[in-house]
Amino acid sequence: MKILSLISLIVLLKITECARILGIFPTSGRSHYILGSSLMKGLAEKGHDVTVISPYPEKDPPKNGSYVDITLTSFAKPQDKNSFNLFQLNDINFLVYLLAMNSIGNEFTEGTLSDPNVQKLLKSDKKFDVVIIEQFVNDGLKVFAHHFQAHLVVFVTFGSNAWINPLVANPAPPSYVPEQKINMDPKNFFHRVFNTIIYIAGELNRNLLFFPAQNKIMKKYFPDAPDLDVLNYNASLVLVNSHISTNKPVPRVPSMVDIGGFHINPPKKLPKDLQEYLDSAKEGVVYFSMGSTLQSINLPVEKREAILRVFSKLKQKVLWKWEDESLPGQPQNVKLGKWLPQQDILAHPNVKAFVTHGGLLSILESVYHGVPVLALPVFGDQVMNAAEAAWNGCGRYILYDDLNEETLEEALNDILKNPKYSENMKTRSKLMRDRQNKPIDVADYWIRHIIRHNGGAHLRVAGLELPWYQYLVLDVVAFLIAITLLTIYLIYAFIKIILKTLSKNKNKSKIKKN
Repeated sequence: MKILSLISLIVLLKITECARILGIFPTSGRSHYILGSSLMKGLAEKGHDVTVISPYPEKDPPKNGSYVDITLTSFAKPQDKNSFNLFQLNDINFLVYLLAMNSIGNEFTEGTLSDPNVQKLLKSDKKFDVVIIEQFVNDGLKVFAHHFQAHLVVFVTFGSNAWINPLVANPAPPSYVPEQKINMDPKNFFHRVFNTIIYIAGELNRNLLFFPAQNKIMKKYFPDAPDLDVLNYNASLVLVNSHISTNKPVPRVPSMVDIGGFHINPPKKLPKDLQEYLDSAKEGVVYFSMGSTLQSINLPVEKREAILRVFSKLKQKVLWKWEDESLPGQPQNVKLGKWLPQQDILAHPNVKAFVTHGGLLSILESVYHGVPVLALPVFGDQVMNAAEAAWNGCGRYILYDDLNEETLEEALNDILKNPKYSENMKTRSKLMRDRQNKPIDVADYWIRHIIRHNGGAHLRVAGLELPWYQYLVLDVVAFLIAITLLTIYLIYAFIKIILKTLSKNKNKSKIKKN
C-alpha cells in the first residue's frame, strides 16, 4: 500500500510539472521553422501540452505528447524560386540592411497579431504557463506572455547577439563580440572601430526606430498592455542555439542557456539511390547546399558556371541540392537533388567536404558529423559563422564577392587534400557530443525550473534594473571626469595664487631695497 502511494505521488508530481506551452515562430524562413518545430516537438515528447503558431502546418507531429498547430494563413509564405533573389542581399549597405530588417520585423509582428487564427486563440479561454517566442525582429510579440499571464522564454536561432544581449543585460563588448555580417579580428584596431560603429548604429536603430514601431503595432491590438520598454525586459529564460564547439566563448548571464545542436537527430537510412551513390564514391563525395532559404538556382550565371568548372575537375563525386529539374552544363560527376536529407548525408563516412552558405544549422550539423566546411556566406550571421569555423580550423570560407573559379578551386582542394581540417572538425565533433545532458533535456529542465520558481527572478542580473547610462557607467565616467577637471582647476588656481603671492613678495622686496 505504501509503495502504491509513493508511485502515485511520483506520478502526480510528474504530471504537475508538465506545462502548457505556446510557441510563436512567425518567420517564414524554413530553417527558422525547422528549429522552432524541433524545439516544440521535443518539449511535447517530454510531456508538455504544446501549441505552435507558425506559417507552416506540422507534417510530422510527435507521436508522444500533445502538439497543436495554429497556422498563420494570412502571413507571408516561404519564398519560391521566382521570388526575390536573396543573393542580392550581399550588396546591401549595412544601414539599408538594418532598415530592411525593421520593415520585415514589423510585417512579422503585424501579420501575426492580425491573423484570424491567432485572433481566435487570443479571444479563447486557453491558458498557458509559458510562452516561447523566437527573437527575430518581432519584439512586440512579447505581449503574448502578458496577455496569457505566462512566463516569457525567448528562443534565439543563432548565438547571443545584439538583438537579445541588451534585453537581459548580457555583457557583449564590441571589442571582441562581432555584430552580424562582420568578419572581425579582435586584435585588429580598425576591425574594432568598425564593429563598434555598427554596434552603436544598431542600438540607435533599435531604440529610436524599431522598438517605437513595434510598440505602436502592439498597442493597436493590446491598448491596455504595458509599453514595450517594460515587456522587452521580462524574459525569464533565453534559449540560445549555440555551443562552445561552434561559437567562440562569450559571456552568459544566468538566464541564458546554450542548447545548440538540439535539432540534430540520429542518422536515418538514406533513400536507395543516395545510399548507392555515396557508397560507391571511392574517392569521396563533396556535398553542396546553400540551405533552405538561399537557393542555388538563383546564383548568378557567372558564379554558377565557375562552380561547375571547379566541380568538373574533381576526382570526387558531388552531390548538389539544386531546386530545378536540370542544371545547364552539369558535369558527369555531379548528382542533383531538389531536396536532400542533409543530416543523414553528412553522417555518411564518404562525405569529405561540405560546401555551404554558412547558416548556423549547417555549421552545427557539419561539426556534429565531423565534416570540414567551405563556406560561401551571403548575408545575416553567415559571415560570422563562416569566420568562426575557419578560426576553429574546421574549414575555409570565401566571401560571396570574392567567389570565382580560382578562389573556389584553391580553397576546395586545400580542404580535400589537407588532413588538418578533417582532424580539427573531428575534435570539435567530440566536443559537441561530450555533454552531460542532451540539449533538449537542458531546455526542458530550465523551462520546468522557471515554472517551479515562479519565473526565476533569481536569474535576473542587477543590470536589468539600471537605466542604460548607469549600466554603461556613463554617470560614473562623467563624475570622474568632473572630479578630475575640478581637481586640475583647483591645483591650477592654487599654483596661480602661490605664484601671484610670490610675485607680490618679490616686488615688495625690490621696493624695500630701493
